[in-house]
Amino acid sequence: MLRRFSTNFGIFSIGFDAFLAFLCLFLSSQIRPSLSQIQGIKNIPTPVDLPVFIYIILPIFWIVLLLSFSLYDGRRLFQLSDEITNLTTGSLIAIISQAGFLFLTYRDMSRAQFLVYSISAYLFMLLWRLFARHYKEKQKSNPMRQRRVIIIGASDTGLNLYNEIKAKYIPEIKVIGFIDDDIRGIEQNITILGHLSDANNIAKEMQITDAIITLPSKAYNSINQLVSQLHNLPLKIWIIPDYFHLALHKAVVEDFAGFPMFDLRAPALDEYQRMVKRIFDLLIIISFLPIALFTMALISLAIYIESRTPIFFRQLRVGENGKLFHMWKFRTMVPNAENLRDLVEHYDSNGSLIHKSPNDPRVTQIGRLLRKTSLDELPQLYNILKSEMSLVGPRPELPYLVENYQPWQRKRFTVPPGITGWWQVNGRSDKPMHLHTEDDLYYVHNYSIILDIKILIKTIWVVLLRKGAF
Repeated sequence: MLRRFSTNFGIFSIGFDAFLAFLCLFLSSQIRPSLSQIQGIKNIPTPVDLPVFIYIILPIFWIVLLLSFSLYDGRRLFQLSDEITNLTTGSLIAIISQAGFLFLTYRDMSRAQFLVYSISAYLFMLLWRLFARHYKEKQKSNPMRQRRVIIIGASDTGLNLYNEIKAKYIPEIKVIGFIDDDIRGIEQNITILGHLSDANNIAKEMQITDAIITLPSKAYNSINQLVSQLHNLPLKIWIIPDYFHLALHKAVVEDFAGFPMFDLRAPALDEYQRMVKRIFDLLIIISFLPIALFTMALISLAIYIESRTPIFFRQLRVGENGKLFHMWKFRTMVPNAENLRDLVEHYDSNGSLIHKSPNDPRVTQIGRLLRKTSLDELPQLYNILKSEMSLVGPRPELPYLVENYQPWQRKRFTVPPGITGWWQVNGRSDKPMHLHTEDDLYYVHNYSIILDIKILIKTIWVVLLRKGAF
């Protein structure tokens, strides 16, 4: 319904950013001689002539990276802070990528010139976005540009929608009021414009631009009649089905065998986010793989010396969308630990199962050290390479624990499970299963690649403090 900007503006943004990168590259070449006056910078007396392919490739680098952070996706309703964060992060990665490209292909561009080009291009891209936002905010307050909305159906869904619009303060939307036949029991102070039979006349008189139908499914016949009437008017018609509450996380319309259908188990990540998350995981793993393999070899040797084989522990876990997979870890317990679960499992005062204990008698000496440092999780890099897990996400849970989940807890399966996550950096094993699920849901609802980076950085600190791991 709402877009941050139109498709045309998105295309304009791509072209304008590419132009700014090109312009700053050209200007940096022209002002390079004046930089020679600064102490420590090599003297270059004349403007620098760069090859044509540099003027083409470097702006493309920038655009591609900003695309990966959804800067040109008008459907993403970024707050100002989110847009600045994504622009900054995307630009930083773009600058690093361009530096690597120049190192491999064209080393005659001085570091001083590259620095001037990079900083100026980023600042220009930031400034024009701030100006565009300021201009758009002024336009939103113009009554001629407002979306005049009626909500047909004063049900819980309709009232929730109304309260959400008020809470978020969306200037371009003005809810004129509600239309419903039955308003008994409604405690909120809302404006009822009339009955369903009056919808057509009300829409005309109030110059309505959008009609949102939130009637329950039992009013199917009424919905048919309403849509038939409203189709004669130049307004948009939206329907919120009352079975959206059945969705695991969110419901989306998908094409299935040529028929549009609601997917009630749609993943929390769209294809764009999933691609960026996967690339991020692979880049991190590839960068640290030599160190990880060497560390894993030493750990394997230590486990073998203490208690022989098996070195690794493979356990069935529940992953994304409830799919079962085998998660790998270094063995930190005695070989028959699974048969000794009753030694540590117990129920708390609320009747919730606690399956971890800081004094677990099944843990070996090497295992206790591995758990404190979280090095027992290193074999899960294999699970990540197989796309069964991610670096960051909800912890994959044991199947027998999932059987006792309440419906709301299953929403944690709408994203790939991770080695670390929001729960782990905010309590780790100090929090039992029935509490850490809320932390996992926070991650699901607030996912971004920036949040992944924050969690990874915080994980390092938490591991160094050895807090909450046993």
